[in-house]
Amino acid sequence: MASTILVVEDEPAIQELISVNLSFAGHKALRAFDTEQANTLIRAELPDVVIVDWMLPGQSGIAFARQLRADERTRHVPIIMLTARNEEEDKITGLEAGADDYMTKPFSPKELLARIKAVLRRRAPQLTDDAVEVAGLRLDPATHRIQAHGQALDMGPTEFRLLHFFMTHAERVHSRTQLLDHVWGDHVFVEERTVDVHIKRLRAALAASGHDKHVETVRGAGYRFTASPVAVVA
Repeated sequence: MASTILVVEDEPAIQELISVNLSFAGHKALRAFDTEQANTLIRAELPDVVIVDWMLPGQSGIAFARQLRADERTRHVPIIMLTARNEEEDKITGLEAGADDYMTKPFSPKELLARIKAVLRRRAPQLTDDAVEVAGLRLDPATHRIQAHGQALDMGPTEFRLLHFFMTHAERVHSRTQLLDHVWGDHVFVEERTVDVHIKRLRAALAASGHDKHVETVRGAGYRFTASPVAVVA
């Protein structure tokens, strides 16, 4: 699944190599030569992954990683540190600063793409093409198909993304704001009540198979997708 990836690299040839390979793989590449440019891009659109060089003009990649982890908005964005520093203690420093992965130069673009997929699978599984199944409901992002006990279900693209996020984060409660950020994107400005409208549509699409009861409203907190819905006693 296409993701937005911010490349913070001050060497033009390496930045171009990474960005071109990301584009060929179907991703959207944002480019920055330093952390000041990177912060400007992040304010406009929160990326799904940040690839950052250690040695940058001005603020270092290590300091930038710490900054991202300290900010509530960017705390959970996967970070891949890309650097020529290959000593074990350098890798430890990078990981302790908040990087999810650490690659040394020279590097293989194919390996970098595999690392990106791996960190997304850990940090943001809703952004991968991996099929997911919960309580007899199977969603395949690659084919954009949903089946309930083998029977096909039909729903709109927003409901599909919402269900995908729910299923990859089953049993967790998410506020309307969190759902807007993760499903619509934090750079898209819509009202929180928009979530309620799409939850209603999602439940309607799942009603035929009885899976609508798996989408639970948690009073005062938000919504949750559960594998074992609580039975309602009349």
